Parts: sequence; C-alpha cells; structure tokens
Amino acid sequence: MDPIHQFEITSFFVFGKIGGVEIAFTKSALFMLISLAVIALLMLGATSARALVPGRLQSVAEMSYEFIASTLQTTAGPEGMKFFPLVFSLFMFILTVNILGLIPYTFAVTAHIIVTVSLALLVFVTVLVYGFWKHGLHFFKLFAPTGIPIFVLPLVVPIEVISFLSRPVSHSLRLFANILAGHITLKVFAGFVTMLSAFGFLGWVGAILPFGMTVALMALELLVAFLQAYVFAILTCIYLNDAIHPGH
Repeated sequence: MDPIHQFEITSFFVFGKIGGVEIAFTKSALFMLISLAVIALLMLGATSARALVPGRLQSVAEMSYEFIASTLQTTAGPEGMKFFPLVFSLFMFILTVNILGLIPYTFAVTAHIIVTVSLALLVFVTVLVYGFWKHGLHFFKLFAPTGIPIFVLPLVVPIEVISFLSRPVSHSLRLFANILAGHITLKVFAGFVTMLSAFGFLGWVGAILPFGMTVALMALELLVAFLQAYVFAILTCIYLNDAIHPGH
C-alpha cells in the first residue's frame, strides 16, 4: 500500500464555500477535536478531585504543568509566565496529536504542513504583537544585540533579520518533517510484514526482522512524539523571551 495514502485528507461534510474555497469538516479537524477532548478529560477530570495524594492521572496532569512552567521560567524568566497558557496548550496539543497519530487507523495531524505552519505563525505573530506593544520601536534592538561593536552592525543586523523572519519556517518544518518521515518509515516496514506473511511459513520467518524493526520504530516514534512537542514548546519559550527582553 502507498505509504503516502495515510496522509490523505477526506471531508465528512461541507459547510459551504467562501470565494470558491470549500469549507469542510475533515478527518484532520476530527482528530484535532478528539485531541482537545482527551486533553480536557485529562486536565479537568484528573484534577477535579484535587487529592493530596494524587492518583496516576492527576500525577500526569501535575507533572505536565510543572514541566512546562519550569521550562518557561528557566527560558523566559518570571515575566514569561504570562504566556504559560499559550505554551502549555501548544505542548499538550502537539504531544496528544502526535501520540494519537501512532494508533493504527488514526490520523497524523502534525504530518501536514498547514497545521504546523499555523502553529508556528501563531507564535511568530504573538512575539511581534507583544514585542511592539511592550517595547515599541525599541523592539528593533532584537536585531542589534547589546555589546556588538558599531562597525559590525551592518553585517549582523541583516543576518539577525533573516534569522528572525525564517523562524516560522524552521519552527514548522522541524515538526512536520519528523512526524511525516516517521509515519512513512513505519508504514513501509509494516507493509513488508504484511507482504511477507502472505508467503506462508517461510514468509512468516522472513517477516520476523521487519516486524521487530516495526516494534522498535514504534517505540522510537513515541519518543519522537514527546521530543518534537518539547522542542516546539522550548523554541516558543526562546522566541517569547526575545519579545520580553529584546536585545539581551
């Protein structure tokens, strides 16, 4: 089976058209809503009892909260905690859709560039808006770091501007490419298992290696699912720090 077929977006029903563009409820939207429901059940349901001795789900919810809070404070300082809802929501959403996408017959939302670009642009626009709102034109100090000799500025400033404008590209492509490549690799090895098993006993013997590789890749993809959510979150913290403390 074509390993790319799993990323095909199908529409369940169409709301209408705007300027010739079809507005529909798709498979991608369905799994994003499922992910939101899972997060809501975890964060609201697991913490509703507020037990002094937390259960497993409450421990997961509290550890997730503390993990992002400490990451944000370490990266952006105490002032960065005002962005905690944004960073925490991004981390939990990406982590959840990544893990759900590993379940057979589900859908890998973050394997679509439009989703990762939207999330990256959300961060980019937030940095711009807050940076100019908080610092005004002093936000441009971001492109001329403190301590840089004046005669070097004509070289440094264009590099910093290009680096800043390319952030949404690298921010989105890193997540998209890792999830896409991982799912394609899993599909290929799983396809080998199915194909070889059709040849009887010898086929089953030959399928042992690709099956073992598939299991190992699944474990690796679980790690990648967490790492990519973490990388996206910590880069968001770093970018927000630039909006809070430009030029430092």
